[in-house]
Amino acid sequence: MPTIKSSYLGNLRTESEHVQSGTTILTDAPVDNNGKGEKFSPTDLVSSALGSCMVTIMGIVAARDSVELTGLTWEVTKIMQASPRKIQEIVVDFHWETPVEDEVMIKKLKNAARTCPVALSLDPAIKQTINFNF
Repeated sequence: MPTIKSSYLGNLRTESEHVQSGTTILTDAPVDNNGKGEKFSPTDLVSSALGSCMVTIMGIVAARDSVELTGLTWEVTKIMQASPRKIQEIVVDFHWETPVEDEVMIKKLKNAARTCPVALSLDPAIKQTINFNF
């Protein structure tokens, strides 16, 4: 059974459905590549997936040690290369208002983030700049 079913809607827009949940997302080509830029672009989703995967794995590690990640936020910046057009760098800036004060746990969380499945799946040519502001 497929994980995702997608279709082209025209005008550089796609729709993808997560089969198990029925959730859908739309993508547009970005403005700088002939699109409307009204939705996430496919490369935006890749970049967003990195931050979300990092936090998901951090959450799994935190839950094992009864640590709460409440207040953890992040921003993702995607940097594109012009030729060939591809993602050159993804910058993830984590912010945590009230981090745990356990340095061993902080080290575990940072390691979990850096070794999440998306981070490990991205081409090594894509620079991953991760800033832990906590």
